[in-house]
Amino acid sequence: MEAPCVRVQREDGEATRRSLAADDLVDEDLEIEFDEGYLYIPVTDAATVPEKYYVVVRDVPERATQQTPADLLDFDPSYERLGDIVIVDEDDPERAADIADAVVESDVPVETVVDRASKIQGELRIRDWELLAGERTETTHREYGCEYALDIAEMYFSPRLATERHRVAEQVEEGERVFDMFAGVGPFVIPAAKRGAEVVGVDLNERAVEYLRENAERNGVADRVTAIAGDVRDVVSGSSRVAGRERSEGIDETSGPQARERPERSDGVRDDAPEYENWADRIVMNLPHSADEFLDAAVTVAGDDCVVHYYDIQHEDDPFGPGEAAIRAAAEPEYEVAVETRHTVRSYAPHELNVCLDVRLTR
Repeated sequence: MEAPCVRVQREDGEATRRSLAADDLVDEDLEIEFDEGYLYIPVTDAATVPEKYYVVVRDVPERATQQTPADLLDFDPSYERLGDIVIVDEDDPERAADIADAVVESDVPVETVVDRASKIQGELRIRDWELLAGERTETTHREYGCEYALDIAEMYFSPRLATERHRVAEQVEEGERVFDMFAGVGPFVIPAAKRGAEVVGVDLNERAVEYLRENAERNGVADRVTAIAGDVRDVVSGSSRVAGRERSEGIDETSGPQARERPERSDGVRDDAPEYENWADRIVMNLPHSADEFLDAAVTVAGDDCVVHYYDIQHEDDPFGPGEAAIRAAAEPEYEVAVETRHTVRSYAPHELNVCLDVRLTR
C-alpha cells in the first residue's frame, strides 16, 4: 500500500527512527524498507513530521504479524537484545526458564538466551551469566550504522548506552584526535573514527582490545584507530606495564608516533617519552564508578583545547557536583575549566543517577 515515508541515509536510520518513534510518528503496521542506500521509515502523518526530514510516498508492504514471547506467556517479559543474544534478569530460575523457552519459540531472532548471574565485578567489569538456551556468548551487535563483535562472557558492553554513545559521536569533527581511556570493544572509538577522527582506544582487558582491533577492521576505520591493551595510567606515563599496543591492521607503522617498537611486559620503564602527552582534542572517560582516579592521566593527555566526557554515578541530590569538583582539582590552574553540558544518561539505582559532564579544558 502507498504510505508517506521518511527517507534517510542508512547510517542515520536508527537515530531517525528513534526520534520519530518518540513523537509517535512511526507506522508500526508497515515495514521499514532499505533501497539503494536509503531507509524508508513509514509514518502515520506526513504533515506532522519535522521539516528537517524528507518525506516521500511509496508502496510499502504491511508488516507481518510476529509471535512475541508475551503471546506465549501469561505476562509481558522484560529482556534485552544484544545481537542474537537475549538477556533476562530474573531471580526466579523457573520464571527465567519460562521466558527463555518463550523467546526461543517466538519469532525473535535469537541464538542464545542468558540470565544475569552476578553483578559487574572486578577490574575488567565482567559479569557471570547462566546459559538458558544456546551455547555461544559471542555475537555481533549493530548500533547506529556500526557493527561490534563481542563476547559477553569476556568483556563489558551495554546496549542501553547506545543513545548516549551516539550523542557523543555527533560532536566529533573530522581531523580531531580522540582518546578513549576505557575503550572496551570500541563503541565510542569506532563512531568517532567513522567521522574522520584519529582515535586511540585503551583498555585493561586484552580480549576486549583484540575485539576492538577486529571491529576497526570490520567498520573500515583501521587506518584511524590505535588499540592499546593496558592500564591507561601506565600508557600515559610511559610505563612498560602496558600489555601491548598495536595500530589496527592496515596502518603503516614505519613512520609517525606509532613507528616505535611495541613495549612488552617488564618490571622497568620505557626509555621513550609518553607519546600522548598534550595530544587529545577529546577524551572519553566512561568508567563511572572510578573515573576520578584517572583524572591526572586525562589532564596529561589533554591538548590545549580539549573536551572531556566524564561519566559518573552520584546521588540524585547532587549528581554533578562531585565530578565537577574532581575535574577542577585535577586540571586547575593549568587549565581553565568550563562545564558545557550537564547530562543525565539514565537512572542507575534508587536515588542514583548515571550522568555525564562535557567539560572543556583550555590553556
